[in-house]
Amino acid sequence: MVQRVLVVDDDRTVSDVVCRYLEHAGYQVAHVGDGAAALAAVAAERPHLVVLDLMLPVLDGLEVCRRLRARPDGVPIIMLTARGDEADRILGLQLGADDYLGKPFSPRELVLRVGSVLRRAGEPAPAPPEVLVDGGLEVETGPRVARLHGRDLTLTLREFDLLAHLMRHPARAFRRAELLERVWGWSFGDQSTVTVHVRRLREKVETDPANPRRIVTVWGVGYRYEPADA
Repeated sequence: MVQRVLVVDDDRTVSDVVCRYLEHAGYQVAHVGDGAAALAAVAAERPHLVVLDLMLPVLDGLEVCRRLRARPDGVPIIMLTARGDEADRILGLQLGADDYLGKPFSPRELVLRVGSVLRRAGEPAPAPPEVLVDGGLEVETGPRVARLHGRDLTLTLREFDLLAHLMRHPARAFRRAELLERVWGWSFGDQSTVTVHVRRLREKVETDPANPRRIVTVWGVGYRYEPADA
């Protein structure tokens, strides 16, 4: 089955290059240039993934991301941003973007990330499914559900995979590059992606995100999951 990718960007030069590279990689690609058109295209075409620019006319990328995440189909989103402010990237991930790239970016890297996100979205659950439990935190990998003290957590695709990976290996320190490879499936890339996802996870699973007790920083190394009963 040919996978469909919707590119949403009002910069025609950028979108032409992105579309050409994605088509060369074997994807069926559509393009729109504003946020309202993006929502209409997703509803009509049901793409498998959306490449979404942050700066758009009519509706900006953050609002489009927010509205797409309100849909039940959960289409994966890779956000593009020309802004260097980390707060924009964090907000995009908070709203549910599965990944982001800052402009200027390599079209080849974007193609690799599109493939990685689509593989993750389409992977079957492990057999048998796992149930990971620790101190009120429960993760079920089959239905991809996470709960804290009985309350459902709203996690993005990457946040869920990162949390499950860390819980599978309690008390083990992972370098950011190692997590990028094991969770994202990338042998290269911006390691700050891991930092942002860890920060977002802490806000969802820690009582005090500024002083984390579950996902702790190992200075000079990376991160470690500390079991509640340790």
